[in-house]
Amino acid sequence: MIFEKTMKIKEITNYLEEIAPLNYAEDFDNVGLLVGDANIDVSGVLVTLDTLEKVVEEAIEKNCNLIISFHPIIFGGLKKLTGKTYVERVVQKAIKNDIAIYAIHTALDNHKNGVNDQICNKLGLINREILVPQEGTIKKLTTYVPNENVEEVREALFTVGAGSIGNYNHCSFNIKGKGSFLPNENADPHTGQKGQLHLGEETQINITFLKHLESQVLKQLFKAHPYEEVAYEITSLHNKNQDIGIGMMGEFEKEVPIEEAMKKIKSIFNTKSIRHSKFHQEKVKSIAVLGGSGAFAINNAIAKKADIYMTADMKYHDFYKAENKITLVDVGHYESEQYTKDLLCALLQKKFHNFAIVLSNINTNPIQYF
Repeated sequence: MIFEKTMKIKEITNYLEEIAPLNYAEDFDNVGLLVGDANIDVSGVLVTLDTLEKVVEEAIEKNCNLIISFHPIIFGGLKKLTGKTYVERVVQKAIKNDIAIYAIHTALDNHKNGVNDQICNKLGLINREILVPQEGTIKKLTTYVPNENVEEVREALFTVGAGSIGNYNHCSFNIKGKGSFLPNENADPHTGQKGQLHLGEETQINITFLKHLESQVLKQLFKAHPYEEVAYEITSLHNKNQDIGIGMMGEFEKEVPIEEAMKKIKSIFNTKSIRHSKFHQEKVKSIAVLGGSGAFAINNAIAKKADIYMTADMKYHDFYKAENKITLVDVGHYESEQYTKDLLCALLQKKFHNFAIVLSNINTNPIQYF
């Protein structure tokens, strides 16, 4: 499989980062381009949940020199490349065969149309909302602009998405009194002419934006603002963003017996067994989901009054936290996230429909059932 025209790796990864900005990945995570050069040409893209040796071999066989992986193969510090661990062997084989590896992980977990939305699609849930909204994603820019330049600066900021967050728009103006601005020895901050002093009224602009846009917002501010030295302040707001966060809450179209809900979950996620807490009620409607390790959000699911909380990697004592308020369901880590690679593949094929985007056919689940 060969691309019909030349395309760089960074063109693929930049698109993914438009969808799921890496700024929203969890602090503990390791996302982005982990192996390879972003400026080399792409021959093909292989999409997988995990990057193992056999996945790298599959990429070689299918002439794909870029692997888009959900989970990062390099998670902790990698101090040696001796081939003693599976991680080292994967990285060695990828480097030897000029294959790049990119991981998206919790950046996609925290996207409203990401991992957990895909789980909700499979379950047919309606009335969805983020389970654990992420904090600190909204920032506010405050700056002062001469009255005659307000519209120009405002429009420049709007072009990069400032002022609009979900269904919420915020850009306020406050006209200030006359002020004076002392130019440096080379230029007047307002006119650019040496030795002049500007006196006049300013407007204070307050505008909100999502944190991943900060560099673009500042670039546009400096470009459109008439002063050589721009006075501004950026602060983080404490608002919880209802469009960014991990986990998701939804409902079945109608109330169903809990046994029926459990059979549906077992069938859809193709697992031989499900660990769960005691059924706390006979019929259920609301369900919270979180792909991967989600024991940390049990209390969030209870606070949302979910009937069921489906996640993975719950420990023995985690099940006690149900306290007859919710039914906790551990469907398995791989099982909960298995449809993520289909989502990634579909997104890439829609954007790059004339190119070789290949879905890995390798089951990377390390857990076996007897």
